[in-house]
Amino acid sequence: MASFWVHVNDVIEKADIVIEVLDARMIKETRNIEVEHKVREAKKILLYCINKSDLVGKEKTQKLSHFLKPGVFISSRDKLGTTILKKKILELSHGKPCVVGVLGYPNVGKSSVINALSGRGAARTSSQSGFTKGLQKVKVDNKIMLIDTPGVFPYGEKDAFKHTLTGSIDAAQLRDPEQMALRFIEQKMDIVKAHYDLPDEMDDLDDILEEIAIKLKLFNTGKTPDIVRASRRLLQDWQMGKLRE
Repeated sequence: MASFWVHVNDVIEKADIVIEVLDARMIKETRNIEVEHKVREAKKILLYCINKSDLVGKEKTQKLSHFLKPGVFISSRDKLGTTILKKKILELSHGKPCVVGVLGYPNVGKSSVINALSGRGAARTSSQSGFTKGLQKVKVDNKIMLIDTPGVFPYGEKDAFKHTLTGSIDAAQLRDPEQMALRFIEQKMDIVKAHYDLPDEMDDLDDILEEIAIKLKLFNTGKTPDIVRASRRLLQDWQMGKLRE
């Protein structure tokens, strides 16, 4: 963790503009107030880049746009909004060549944003958190140089559920995926029901998880629903962006 913060401080020092990449489905959970404070303290420009905006409704993006300024909504997966993001960077730099640091939680899509901006696979990407191992510089054009970093948690944060939702912890590595899945269903019940085509009247958390296992044809040797595998699959589907808000 200490080495990550060394990278963060290094990026803030080198950058003219710092982009904080956020997950549109979890703005509050993926904002790093500690990083934002460091950026402002260094008198650098902070630009919010709200990624995965294709996974939320237009109404939610309109609400968020009022308090995340300056900010740009994009979908790096669909390459939507990247031209607007590039224009915003040049607007903030007054058209001058600039270095742009890209920071954010693990797995919010920092490297994907960089690749979408540069138009090539310059920054390595993976759905597994922690894939970006060190600082990577990527030249977008003659005016924009990007710096990618490993994902960084706020100091001392140990919220396993939050880290699972953000994809910072790979669902495949969870010791107790069932409890995480039940808590997730409780928070996102309507989304879960819609995605797995479950009856509206179903509201028992255990029943929902069991029905997901049946829908996905996940069974134990004795033909009973495999709740553990269903739990992992549910959380992985969320982490991979298959469930929409």
